[in-house]
Amino acid sequence: MGLRCTPQIEIDEAEIEESFVRASGPGGQNVNKLSTAVQLRFDVRRSRSLPDAVAVRLMRLAGRRLTGEGVLVISAQRFRTQERNRADARERLAAMVAEAAVPPTPRRATRPTLASKKRRLDEKSRRSSVKRLRGGSSDEG
Repeated sequence: MGLRCTPQIEIDEAEIEESFVRASGPGGQNVNKLSTAVQLRFDVRRSRSLPDAVAVRLMRLAGRRLTGEGVLVISAQRFRTQERNRADARERLAAMVAEAAVPPTPRRATRPTLASKKRRLDEKSRRSSVKRLRGGSSDEG
């Protein structure tokens, strides 16, 4: 049983590595004693759970959270408990994979309308006349 991201994509538990570190922020006296922050690591490049196209889009989406080796690192320390931070990190991973699973809609090439061409040319001629009327001696070059 793995982490379900989309109806088609499920990440195997063995591919997710979690480490617990001390968190900054709220937690009272516990903040110095307990390791509540979660650092989730997921190797996007070597993952067998992701189709190639999804992996490529996920790496582009990850940005600075991706290491040079293609490992996605998600840090969660929003909550005071380890369990909630762990769930938060997993939800964020699932959301990123789900977002990467949606293929981008290809751009459909369209031609400019006749009216837009006319507007463009009118504006060009207007600018041209403004510049022509700015004066200045004709011997400059």
